Amino acid sequence: MNDRDEAGAGRAAPRKRADARRNERTLLDAAAAVFVTSGVEAPVRDIAARAGVGVATIYRHFPTRADLIIAVYRHQVEACAEAAPALLASGVTPHAALGRWINLFVDFLVTKHGLAAVLRSDDAGFDTLHAYFLDRLVPACAHLLEAATAAGEIRSDVDAYELMRGVGNLCIGADNDPRYDARRLVALLIAGLRLP
Repeated sequence: MNDRDEAGAGRAAPRKRADARRNERTLLDAAAAVFVTSGVEAPVRDIAARAGVGVATIYRHFPTRADLIIAVYRHQVEACAEAAPALLASGVTPHAALGRWINLFVDFLVTKHGLAAVLRSDDAGFDTLHAYFLDRLVPACAHLLEAATAAGEIRSDVDAYELMRGVGNLCIGADNDPRYDARRLVALLIAGLRLP
């Protein structure tokens, strides 16, 4: 094999890994969207159709439903955590960035509703995921709160964990009652953080 062949082979491998990562993200995004509309017990064929892949592809990556749900959970935690600095850098005010981030967090909460039932028999696994959730998302929320406080837009006595817990509590039961609009109440909560 000559140097040119080796160089070509070296370039092809990373692109394949990037493609595989992108395909997995597409699959996890599709699963999350289906979970939001149909719950975590939605048929795998619905997820496959939305992702544009065969059912076998999903099972090859995620042999059990619990594997898929956990992967979606981790994927959404990472997306939510990474969104915080990106929203602040987007040029909107810190308070607006916080509001947009909280909307992403609400989407995440809607998706994760079925997680506890799926992992009920595995308390250690659930505890590990909950610790992961807190480790990644509380600092992201705190970063947004600090920026909004520093800009003089919101009160300075707001704790990230407390705010996230409040948002979570406002989302409970929203999927069971069509008359209840958790997003509207969460928006009122975020508006209420503003300084007069």
